[in-house]
Amino acid sequence: MSGGYILVVDDEPAICDMIRTCLEMAGFKVRLSANGALAHQMIINDRPDLVILDWMMPMLSGLELTRKLKREELTADIPVILLTARADEDDRINGLDSGADDYVTKPFSPRELVARVRAVLRRTNALIDDVPLAAGKLSLDRQSQSATINGEALTLGPLEYRLLEFFMLHPNRVFSRSQLLDRVWGGNVYIDERTVDVHIRRVRKVLSVDGQEQMIQTVRGAGYRFSPNDAPKES
Repeated sequence: MSGGYILVVDDEPAICDMIRTCLEMAGFKVRLSANGALAHQMIINDRPDLVILDWMMPMLSGLELTRKLKREELTADIPVILLTARADEDDRINGLDSGADDYVTKPFSPRELVARVRAVLRRTNALIDDVPLAAGKLSLDRQSQSATINGEALTLGPLEYRLLEFFMLHPNRVFSRSQLLDRVWGGNVYIDERTVDVHIRRVRKVLSVDGQEQMIQTVRGAGYRFSPNDAPKES
């Protein structure tokens, strides 16, 4: 298992530093944000595997940000742990009803927080697994960020790899060009949507072994879909 990337959002620097230290020691990559508004932009630009949010923050509270993330299609599946001094039953219920995946009250044990992070990631399948993603003759290893067809290595640029990885993680779903730009390129990148078409063509060209490119389908007027069921089967 790979630790994954955790975004910690809290306006108390000492708490942020403590959480970062214990998560990094546990093998996670960590970024920090001091307020909810900035955190939302960071999440759109560089999608984390999990977000730890303090409830009470300036500009945008952790509760409000949780609700915002869970309302938006592109961020709804990002796991959230609320971190707060609010320990009343009603507060816990409100936090979980907002869409939070777990609720940790202050003061807390760093070891317990790490255990809860791991539990949420396991439950939401957000940890990178050692087992490669596979579709037909195509296999993608997220640990080494490499792909093969029938065991033969494919030559993919960083964006093509990320695009293929995203498709394989979200099979049989249609994504518009703007959604792909947000999820693969990052929300703060301002480029023409037709750039997506260019990279789709490049991925298809790389996959054009025994018709594997058929898995990436154009959905007229909507965008693109990855359909592993349409992969040519082993003969």
